[in-house]
Amino acid sequence: MYRLNLPQYEIKITRRGDKPYILDTLRRKYVSLTPEEWVRQHFVNFLVGHKGYPPALLANEVELRAGDKKLRCDSVLYDKTARPVMIIEYKAPTIALTQRVFDQISAYNMLLHVDYLIVSNGLQHYCCRMDYGNNAYTFLTDIPGYKDL
Repeated sequence: MYRLNLPQYEIKITRRGDKPYILDTLRRKYVSLTPEEWVRQHFVNFLVGHKGYPPALLANEVELRAGDKKLRCDSVLYDKTARPVMIIEYKAPTIALTQRVFDQISAYNMLLHVDYLIVSNGLQHYCCRMDYGNNAYTFLTDIPGYKDL
């Protein structure tokens, strides 16, 4: 797979036939190992192992509904009252983080109204804090630790 700009960890991979699968520790099951999934698993490990995020408050592949349309957030962080506070969108390392990616995560945020948005392709990571009072957002220089949210 790809070398990422994220800490390495003990990765658990298995094969079914000729297809590789990686352990998703949040969903507690093996999932198809795609480049985007490679980024997701590394990023979740980074948040839990290096930034202090409680795994019990993180969820992967969160389904949203907007009328008849189904959307799926890559990862969502909740607070202790089950209110979403962060959406994380992952792309494969070969995918540029363009305005289209930010438009995608913004569409999810229209439904969830979170405090933080993160996009990552495993090489670049962008985090912004929403300021709904001023209808603005601020890009942060680092991914905040859980205790700093």
